Amino acid sequence: MKFSEQRLVVLDADGTTLNAFDAIEKTFSHHRMALGDLERFQKRHNIFKYLGGLKEFPSNLRKQINKKQRRALIDTLTQVYREEATLYNAMAAMIQRLIDEPRVRVGVVSRNITLEPVATLKYIYRRNGVDPDGFDFFVHLPLKQDKAGSFRDIRDRLNVNPACSYACGDERKDFSAALACGMHPFMVSYGFESFLRLERRIGVPRELISVSPEQLRDRLLHAVGVAGTRTASTAQPAERRFGLEAVG
Repeated sequence: MKFSEQRLVVLDADGTTLNAFDAIEKTFSHHRMALGDLERFQKRHNIFKYLGGLKEFPSNLRKQINKKQRRALIDTLTQVYREEATLYNAMAAMIQRLIDEPRVRVGVVSRNITLEPVATLKYIYRRNGVDPDGFDFFVHLPLKQDKAGSFRDIRDRLNVNPACSYACGDERKDFSAALACGMHPFMVSYGFESFLRLERRIGVPRELISVSPEQLRDRLLHAVGVAGTRTASTAQPAERRFGLEAVG
């Protein structure tokens, strides 16, 4: 099989390019619910991420016990996302450079839980300086649906060599989906999973984990061969906190 000469980049939204934690925190605060700080948030699993940790769980559960209240929470989250949510530092410029590079096909695969999630995410990217019409694909999946099938479908449709395909994410399912279809995973530890959990509990090699958006930018742009990229030469604050050297 003859592959195209292009590179493929699949981006995750929440926790990878988009600062979802701040948006969720503002939503919870609006409904007088406590989310806790980012460090505790990263330690929770599945439902606990959105209902608060063990300390906040009983109160939050009472506030979300019926469909009307859950709907109100999602309505608020959608409004906060569309009006206030931001991309992480360096992400807007990185994404636009990928979009503008003819040899790179780039898009988003997300499980975002807002109303009309594709429209919501496009609002955010556009408001933060990225032209969403430049993406080669924009896919929303239900929370329970594995990303691997979508990754594979996109890659095969665009006829890109698996060895030249990259997937960026922040959670276990992002990592396993990339591996399942032979794509190189770029994992980040500033989103929904901490560095220690990614490495020790999920088994992600530390060399694959970016501890800051700037490090993800440098690694990814270098991998796809975008001109004018640089490698990180000094440790970012998050890297110093974990006692890690930046890996270019």
